[in-house]
Amino acid sequence: MKNDNTSLSPGFLPGDSTDAGRRIVEAATVEEAAEHLRDARFDTAHDEMRRYASDAIIAGNAPHATDALTAIDAVMAIAPDADNPDIADKRTAIKQILTALHLSQNRHAEAMQTAADALNMLAANPKRRDEAFLSMLAALLHDVALLHSARGEYRQAEREVEKSMKILERLARTEPDRYASALVMAQASVTQVMHSRLKQANLLAHTQAAVETYMALVAAKAPDATDRLVDSLAEEGRTLARMDKHRQAVQYYTRALKYLVGIEPEMTLRQLTLSIDLGESLLYIKGQREKGVHLLNTMLHKATRLGADEEHRRIVEVLLNANTRRLDILGLWHKLFPR
Repeated sequence: MKNDNTSLSPGFLPGDSTDAGRRIVEAATVEEAAEHLRDARFDTAHDEMRRYASDAIIAGNAPHATDALTAIDAVMAIAPDADNPDIADKRTAIKQILTALHLSQNRHAEAMQTAADALNMLAANPKRRDEAFLSMLAALLHDVALLHSARGEYRQAEREVEKSMKILERLARTEPDRYASALVMAQASVTQVMHSRLKQANLLAHTQAAVETYMALVAAKAPDATDRLVDSLAEEGRTLARMDKHRQAVQYYTRALKYLVGIEPEMTLRQLTLSIDLGESLLYIKGQREKGVHLLNTMLHKATRLGADEEHRRIVEVLLNANTRRLDILGLWHKLFPR
């Protein structure tokens, strides 16, 4: 799934512009925009913010729209009526729109943050089944599927986009003019993700065959066989992790590191990268989170000593996701919204 297929794509949720809606996006100040947003009906506010963000993407102004909506949300968050259900819904809509805006700019870490925020806000009342709730959830899950698809996590993406499609089917039965086009987009996304999962399964089979071949060559003491075996074990681990099979991934990472230490006794960039992969997968396994955090913290110091800036940034981001429970909320949405 491409990031230009976000919920801000033209036609995903069409709606007519209104005078009340235009007052939101044409306001002279952030405070004025927030005031108009508070006064508008939810569907008017949602449609106008979406249209504003969509137009900004088309015009190449996505960063400006991102900053503007973030500022409006910050003003609304500290307002005396911030806990009002209608205001909470509008803030959730902003988070959902920001997720799509971040995706359009390939800012995956930021998209993960706003998606987790929006899901947490929706989870405050998961038994809701009104149109506002369902339309936000459908759009958000469509975009979260994009996020997981971009990370090669097709199993999660498939579940999310299928749930989005089922919600849109429900909405389209009562309002086909508003939701039919979004449903068509979601159906196309399901097909695309399923195709990607099939390709991933074929890649896993190929990697497994390579591992078996290099294992035999290592036993026969063939030149460079161990080096190639490490690469194959690591690739199989990464493929399994993307398929959400983290227990199996940990086994392959551990085996790869065992062989790698045998040929590279001192800490290398290769060992560091594999250790980060291992630590990240441990975070997803019940009872292994603390072990993963400890390993990643250890690797943080190793990355500093090696001068590995990119790897250092990756560890910080992974630990941040773990500490703020973003990984949990993105992975457990289906338990919050079971039907």
